[in-house]
This record gives sequence, C-alpha cells and structure tokens, in this order.
Amino acid sequence: MSDSIPISTASIYTSMYRGAVANIPLAVSAVTYGGVLGVLSAQKGVTWAEMSAMNVLMFAGSAQFVMVDMWQEPLSVIAVAMAVFIINLRYLLIGASLQPVFAGHSLWRKALFMHLVADENWAVTIAEHRKNGTNPYFLFGGGLLLLCAWSCGTLGGNLLGSFISQPEKYALDFAFVAVFAALTLSLWRGRGDGLPWAGAIVLALVSERLLPGKWYIVIGGVGGALVAGVIEYLRLKKR
Repeated sequence: MSDSIPISTASIYTSMYRGAVANIPLAVSAVTYGGVLGVLSAQKGVTWAEMSAMNVLMFAGSAQFVMVDMWQEPLSVIAVAMAVFIINLRYLLIGASLQPVFAGHSLWRKALFMHLVADENWAVTIAEHRKNGTNPYFLFGGGLLLLCAWSCGTLGGNLLGSFISQPEKYALDFAFVAVFAALTLSLWRGRGDGLPWAGAIVLALVSERLLPGKWYIVIGGVGGALVAGVIEYLRLKKR
C-alpha cells in the first residue's frame, strides 16, 4: 500500500498559495535581515556566486550568519562545518514536530520539502496546523517564498556591501531578533508551555556561558522538549 496521500493538483496549488500568503510578513523581514547578512558577507570577501550557492544548498539563516562570521583566511572548513552542524541539529526537533503535517506522505516528499523548512515557515505551519490542520504543500509554499525573499536580501546586500559599512547603525540587524520574538509568541499556547519554555531558556543561558560554540541552541531545545515530555508523562500517569 502506498504511503502517500492522494491530493488533487488544484488542492496542491491552493495549499502552496495559502502557505505563501501566510508567510508574506515574514518574507518582508527576511529581505531585511538577509540584506544585513549580504552586507556582512561582502565585507568578509564572500562573492555573489558563493552567497548564491549558500542560499540554495544550505538555506539556513542562523547557520549562514555563523558561516559568514567565520569566513576568513585561512578558512577552517572543519571548524565551519562543525559550527553549522551544531546549529542545524535543531532541525531534528523541527522535523519531529512536523510529523503530524507529513503523516501519510512518502519519504522522498518529506526529504524534498524539509530542505525548504526555515524557522519562519515552520512556525507558521505549526500554528496553522493547530488551528485548522494543513499539509506539506502549505509548508512548501511558504518555503519557496522565503527562499526567494532571503535570496533577494542576501544577494542585494552582497552587491551593495561596499556602500553600507555599518548596518547596525540603521538597526537593520534587529530585524532578525524581532522576527523570532514574534514567532515565539505566536506559538504560545498558555500556562502549560511555561515550564518547558523556562527550562529551555535556563539551559540555553547556562550552556552559552559554560560551553564554546553554539551548543546552547541544541541543549536549550532538547532540554525544553524533555521537560515537556516529563510533564506529559506525569500527567498521563495520574489518569
């Protein structure tokens, strides 16, 4: 028996359109802080072609910021690869959280669509799934829009990098923080999220102080998930 859910072409396009529309505000922000990354990349000597390849093959904003920050001669490929790997470990948690959205779809479709998963369209998709239910094409439509917006921002910033020496002077770098603060609040479901969120925050802050690199991202995420799991286990045990 096939593990794919049959869906009409019209439904696919409708879902992709809805996903893209839902991500328009985030795409506008992606152009802004993508431009910041582009400016920083130009100052580091990253070429337009290299940035283009990074966008298409990696498409991971936070990892690209770290990669550009480490871009200097001599370039330590192993150190860069390890930093990117550690940061992107959070996609294990993101992928697991998308299981209800991908339920019944084939492995190749999951692999293809996961490449276009960013923090933004993931958060929008999860919020939509909780409200009305949705499918991977909603996620995919948002991902395509974000990839286009992100590429416009990073490549435009890279080309204009020589004209903007201090992007922080115009508070452009704050767009990245503002977007993720808004995304975080959109996922808040009430008091039940309090302990897992608090656990994740505390673990991330402590890890950032004690451990080198970006391990605090993974430790905070996994720790918060474990706290939520323990709470759910205790709740079920009381029944």
